[in-house]
Amino acid sequence: METALTRLVGIRHPVVQTGMGWVAGPRLVSATANAGALGILASATMTLDQLRAAIAEVRCRTDAPFGVNLRADAADAGDRVRLIVDGGVRVASFALAPSPELITELKAAGVVVIPSVGARRHAEKVAAWGADAVIVQGGEGGGHTGEVATSVLLPQVVDAVRIPVVAAGGFFDGRGLMAALAYGAAGVAMGTRFLLTSDSAVPDAVKARYLAATVKDVTVTRAVDGLPHRMLRSDLVASLERSGRARSLLHAIRRAAGFRKLSGLTWRQLVRDGLALRHGKELSWSQVLLAANTPMLLRSAMVDGRTDLGVMAAGQVAGVIDDLPSCAELVERIMKEAEEVRTRLTTAR
Repeated sequence: METALTRLVGIRHPVVQTGMGWVAGPRLVSATANAGALGILASATMTLDQLRAAIAEVRCRTDAPFGVNLRADAADAGDRVRLIVDGGVRVASFALAPSPELITELKAAGVVVIPSVGARRHAEKVAAWGADAVIVQGGEGGGHTGEVATSVLLPQVVDAVRIPVVAAGGFFDGRGLMAALAYGAAGVAMGTRFLLTSDSAVPDAVKARYLAATVKDVTVTRAVDGLPHRMLRSDLVASLERSGRARSLLHAIRRAAGFRKLSGLTWRQLVRDGLALRHGKELSWSQVLLAANTPMLLRSAMVDGRTDLGVMAAGQVAGVIDDLPSCAELVERIMKEAEEVRTRLTTAR
């Protein structure tokens, strides 16, 4: 199925696996790429050396195009851009809007720039700066999310920009892909659906928690870092929501210390990252620390399998997913379903 996205990136199918921290590693990304979709490596939770090694590993596993997700506000964003360019990475994606200078540098090196946005005005901004495409995530999506549903946000963005738009938030099958294309999108991006594959390195016990979830078990909370965050309900989330200010601060400091040791960041860098997220928002100091070390909370579940100590970011689609196909099986199924829908619509009388 050829679309503006497949032509831009050089993939066979208009499907993107998003760059989920601690989840989108070389194994998942290469399996997605080999299936003909676009796999995106999550680099925010990696050191520079780890990112260099991860890019090399993906390169060893596949000849297909893939991407790397970056934090535009990271102090070493320039170094990471150079790793992407030197590693021959096809796509750079961003959770926050990259600067015009970063976009120019990447495009000059032949890298396709695809930021993720959650509002029409953000899409217009990055398009004016030269972004090649944009991923627009509606409120159904996992992790940090907004309030506007994909079905309302997507057509707004499609009408506002003249670059390919990739729809995210609430997609998991071929019917959703065809719906997104009908709205004018050039493809769909999925996180939770790719997390729940046999190629995902997430511990089996954690996958079982996702598979057991209903749509009512997926909630949006501000208790983790002060920002709207969609995740599975858990005892930890409930405890954070009940915590008073002093207890929250103690919890934040303890978690921040663990993430600082793991990442090699200084306390100054941790606080700076938290303040970057605080910009324009009314966050307490405990929330600033939690915002800076949310990756540690995700790591506890996604890497260590400690669902009692970590958080599990999840799109609403977690409540309707009940299997663990390989990436190849998943993408093949999606494309087959999409073709069936297209045939049914074109032959309907």
